[in-house]
Amino acid sequence: MSKNHTRSGAAEQAGPAAVTAHRAPGGTTLLPLHREIDLLAAPALSEQLDALTGHPHPDLVLDLRPVDFIDCAGLGVLCRARNRVLARRGRLRLITESAGLLRTLRVTGLRDVFEVHPRLPGHLLGTSGPP
Repeated sequence: MSKNHTRSGAAEQAGPAAVTAHRAPGGTTLLPLHREIDLLAAPALSEQLDALTGHPHPDLVLDLRPVDFIDCAGLGVLCRARNRVLARRGRLRLITESAGLLRTLRVTGLRDVFEVHPRLPGHLLGTSGPP
């Protein structure tokens, strides 16, 4: 994905990539991600995902629909989360309709590595705002 704007430093960052995770009935955790998942956001996001994937059988849904940009550091964070989930016999789903993000996953060879859906699963609708 390419950025439509430039940054002159961290002071212009729009804020954290992740917000509060929501646990739905049945144990699925929904984490909406926002803005940019880049080198500056990666450490905090990685720490949050480590906490969410540290128990047996995590069921995690990452809502990437509001994400504007992801770089290789962001992809690395997603891969780390996937590896942790699989090691604990859990499930990780990415939610996106973004042609740019889908293209990025495809050209990096990650499209078939992740379980990707265009919309939230029905039981999670209303958990993080508009579907």
